[in-house]
Amino acid sequence: MANSGFQLLGFFLALGGWIAIISTTALPQWKQSSYAGDAIITAVGLYEGLWMSCASQSTGQVQCKVYDSLLSLDVHIQSSRALMVIAILLGFVGMIISVLGMKCTKVGDNNPLIKSRIAVSGGALFLLAGFCTLIAVSWYATRVSHDFFNPSTPINARYEFGSALFVGWAAASLTMLGGSFLCCSCPKEDTGEQYYRQSQPSATREYV
Repeated sequence: MANSGFQLLGFFLALGGWIAIISTTALPQWKQSSYAGDAIITAVGLYEGLWMSCASQSTGQVQCKVYDSLLSLDVHIQSSRALMVIAILLGFVGMIISVLGMKCTKVGDNNPLIKSRIAVSGGALFLLAGFCTLIAVSWYATRVSHDFFNPSTPINARYEFGSALFVGWAAASLTMLGGSFLCCSCPKEDTGEQYYRQSQPSATREYV
């Protein structure tokens, strides 16, 4: 029963992380305009994400524009896009496999060992999804930091970390933690003892 609860905890952690991965991919606040310069007076805040750039005015009006060309984007944006999409797909497949392999479901109850291995496979997919998210977010953050501290970058054109990066780091942590719980919930079956228990009654009958 404790093992089943451990699986449920891991699954819901990974599921919450996977939903956060989707939110991170869709959010446009991967980087936001910095106000670190002297005497900067502006009523517009600029945001950029993987799919669009937005401008937020002091009146509360937000205008967003989708990137016109995929090939004209920087390499780190294209790579982060690909990694986040892969993470979403891996998380989706991992969610389905984990549900099939969990003890609280009735699928495959006749073979608990294979069922537990299926759950471990789902946990491994969640681990890969979290790892892809961690790489994408960290790579993007590294590029933002590099441009911010680059002396050739104008002060008025510098960007800082957006809220989407912090959501992405939290999503990667939750997904990897939940996947680890699912991977650690696999019971160790003593097949030799089971075979002895199953074969002992039949041997006694033959002797009688």
